[in-house]
Amino acid sequence: MRLLHTMLRVSNLQRSIDFYTKVLGMQLLRTTENKEYKYTLAFVGFGSNPDHAELELTYNHGVDSYEMGTAYGHIAIQVADAYAACEKIKAAGGNVTREPGPVKGGTTVIAFVTDPDGYKVELIQR
Repeated sequence: MRLLHTMLRVSNLQRSIDFYTKVLGMQLLRTTENKEYKYTLAFVGFGSNPDHAELELTYNHGVDSYEMGTAYGHIAIQVADAYAACEKIKAAGGNVTREPGPVKGGTTVIAFVTDPDGYKVELIQR
C-alpha cells in the first residue's frame, strides 16, 4: 500500500490552484470536470503518481465555504530551507502564519502557511 493523494474541498478552484502552484511551487497535474454531478477536480503536486503523492482540490459547483471542523490538522511539505521558503511564499502573496523556527521542545525547524481556504500547510526543514 502507498498514499496516493489527499483531497481538500475548496471554495474557489482557480484561487486554490494559483496558491498551490504559484505560491508553493507545485505543478497542476490534471483537471477533470463532472457536469452531471456538479464538481471539478484539480490534482496538484511536486510530481505525479506513482512517484509522488498528489493533492486533489475538489470544487463542488456553487459551494463557496466549508466548515473546517476540529479533526483536520495540516499537510506537511519538506523544504531545504524554511526561512528562504517563507520569504519566497510571502513574496508570492502567501500567508505565513507561523514564522520559521525550532518546533517547541525540539530542534527541527518548521513554519506554517495557510492556504486561501484556511487549510494549514506545515513546512519542515530537512
